[in-house]
Amino acid sequence: MQTKTIIIYSSVDGMTKRICDYIENILILKNQIVEKISINNFNHKITEFDKIIIASSIRYGKHNQQIVNLINENFKLLNSKKAAFISVNLVARKVEKSKADTNPYVKKFLNSIEWKPTIVAVFPGKLDYKLYSFTDRILIQLIMLITKGPTNSNTVIEYTNWDKVEEFAKEFAEI
Repeated sequence: MQTKTIIIYSSVDGMTKRICDYIENILILKNQIVEKISINNFNHKITEFDKIIIASSIRYGKHNQQIVNLINENFKLLNSKKAAFISVNLVARKVEKSKADTNPYVKKFLNSIEWKPTIVAVFPGKLDYKLYSFTDRILIQLIMLITKGPTNSNTVIEYTNWDKVEEFAKEFAEI
């Protein structure tokens, strides 16, 4: 019998969705049935799935509130399943902050919830100032200034290490 996996994601600028698309393709190649859905359109019962991936980007230091609510409402079920949490954030562009136990957003998040994911992954996303509203651009530039990142408003850098995403997907397929 094939394993049924659901990927539930929240993506602000599209990078978390791209990462989930990539993972979905690898899981399908590993002979798994995969359904991927945005938290904005989520209306499933997660009890129908053998494995669960929940992915959220960070905006202003927080994961998507709908994702947080889903986790808080279903933590007992999530704890009983093979389940993964993925955080996509620009802080992870720094090697020393690219793991679950070293990324400040992920550490804080995991300490605030009762779910204990089977696997946790942290991937850096993409910095593209042209995608952001004026307010977002200014705030992200300020954050980048503080964290010694690029502040030029023409900057476009994709920090995602696709080999790491593939490694995660293959590991998840085996659990």
